[in-house]
Amino acid sequence: MKPNYIEFKKQRDLGEIISDTFAFLRAEFKPFFSTFFKIVGPFLAAMIVALVAYLYFIGNGFTFMLQNESGAASIATIFVVGLVYVLSIIVLYTMSQSTVLHYIKSYTNGKGTTDFNTIRKEVYGSFWSFIGLGIMVSLSILVGLMICILPGVYLYVPLALSFSIMVFDKMGASDSYSYSFKLVKDEWWISFATIFVIGIILYIAALAFSLPAVVYQWAKMGILSGEVDAENVFEMTTDPIYILFNIIGTVAQFLLNLISIISLALIYFNLNEKKNFTGTFEQIENLGKTAEE
Repeated sequence: MKPNYIEFKKQRDLGEIISDTFAFLRAEFKPFFSTFFKIVGPFLAAMIVALVAYLYFIGNGFTFMLQNESGAASIATIFVVGLVYVLSIIVLYTMSQSTVLHYIKSYTNGKGTTDFNTIRKEVYGSFWSFIGLGIMVSLSILVGLMICILPGVYLYVPLALSFSIMVFDKMGASDSYSYSFKLVKDEWWISFATIFVIGIILYIAALAFSLPAVVYQWAKMGILSGEVDAENVFEMTTDPIYILFNIIGTVAQFLLNLISIISLALIYFNLNEKKNFTGTFEQIENLGKTAEE
């Protein structure tokens, strides 16, 4: 077993889930991010390019429409660039979540050691399963929020764990969706509290990284000086400094999302251990093998 190994398959309270999330990142910082960026790096770069293009065309497109009678071409360009940007985000976050979960899977199977080739193979092999499950989860939560907000909140807790179920329990998308409700049964409130606390921590951190772009935008528009210039609203999106701040904020929020994925995996293992005692049975089995040897 690797030194500083973090045992995922055990019961944890809220404080332990938060502390072990960061303990895992500290212990696995170099191998984790090396594996992560080798797989996800190209998709992150593509998303950044799409973001820059989107901001640039938003500014130029609206400026063109204000100066010309017909802006159909500009609207079409903005729509296409916006669509590419949205698709790049979907693919990026799908690959990110899959890579993190499959890294943890390899980590737990190898007791601290990971196999890059296996991780990469499983990430690409499960891409469409993640997309399918993501669509099911997103639509369910969206409908729940549209009905009365509370149903959406209720659905989010179990469905957020369905991706971990799909990877660690080797279930299909529909089975993972269904089983998530059984896993969270009788444990909804503590799961919600854990997700809520982690969400607040990450939200505050994300605000800190997005603040420079907001302050710079206000300064350029004249809000801070009290002399508002409406013409700068659309010109702002083509400002190199504003674009740079947006890239920093977007990448920071993306990386903070990794903390959320790891913590959700720990919540899954906590609930799975309470329901199925998987880790306990494995430890007993390993003790038996050691005694026989």
